[in-house]
Amino acid sequence: MQIKDRKEFASKGPPLTCSADTTVYDAVTRMSEKNFGSIVIVDGENKVHGMMTERDIFRRVIAEDRNPKTTPVSEVMTTQLRMAKADDELVDWLRIMSNERFRRLPIVDEENRLQAIMSQGDFVSYTWPQLLQQAARMAQASMAPSLNPAAILAAVLVYTLILVVAVALVV
Repeated sequence: MQIKDRKEFASKGPPLTCSADTTVYDAVTRMSEKNFGSIVIVDGENKVHGMMTERDIFRRVIAEDRNPKTTPVSEVMTTQLRMAKADDELVDWLRIMSNERFRRLPIVDEENRLQAIMSQGDFVSYTWPQLLQQAARMAQASMAPSLNPAAILAAVLVYTLILVVAVALVV
């Protein structure tokens, strides 16, 4: 599935953005009003230059005792961002986000203009049902034709019953 096929891609509101010269205080105020955990720093053409997250605020503003009313977001934003295209494969990006430990992914067009922000949560809500379906298909494909799923279930239930009786006798 491509990112653009995910319902959240089309249904989300526009990402929260600001310019690089916005003060941390003003950016955090907007983040708080919208209940967002991040803000994307863009230029006049909506091209992505960075992102400031709650973690950036903790580490680069509070921990360094900077004044949020005078510090521009350009001094504390994360600039090494991974960005995806709408036609990229969703599962590939979920793997990358998990491996590289980031939660928010800007989706940009060919000129790096911001289109949307997708979170790991947006992707996971898709992948769990898909992964379960895929596991079921793989199990069914690898199961020998002579194995009867009903017989397997019955065997598991009998085994569980034996364990329960054995534990009851020990106690």
